[in-house]
Amino acid sequence: MNIIQELEGELGKPEDSLPRLNVGDDIEVDYLIREGEKERIQIFKGLILAIQGRGLRKTIVVRRIVQGEGVERIFPMHSPRVKDIRVTKRGRVRRSKLYYMRDRVGKSTRTKERLGEKVRSEREAEKARRLAMAAAAKAAAADSADGAE
Repeated sequence: MNIIQELEGELGKPEDSLPRLNVGDDIEVDYLIREGEKERIQIFKGLILAIQGRGLRKTIVVRRIVQGEGVERIFPMHSPRVKDIRVTKRGRVRRSKLYYMRDRVGKSTRTKERLGEKVRSEREAEKARRLAMAAAAKAAAADSADGAE
């Protein structure tokens, strides 16, 4: 194994903590925002236009419409500021980059939803992953509480 892959394995988030994302999916990204001394989590809902890079350098371009104006953000998948990513709708598209959506207005900005057994099984796997992560967090909290006493 080369040095870069070893570093990515140590520094990145575990693969099972990230959902399977595809271009065209509608997602919600929980992003940590710092305002002065305070930190809060802000939700950014939008459509994935592009997925770039791989490994630790993987990023997604997410677009949404705010007050009639298009807003795009690039999120590094393995950033500690990205707390969670939830898929709200699986989109059915035929391109790997949806940059043409920037020119669309109104109803034409919608994508068709992917349906079927494969999506259903992905949804069940995602639910199981979230339950496992919640159980692990609960166990970690209980261990830290026992250690504090």
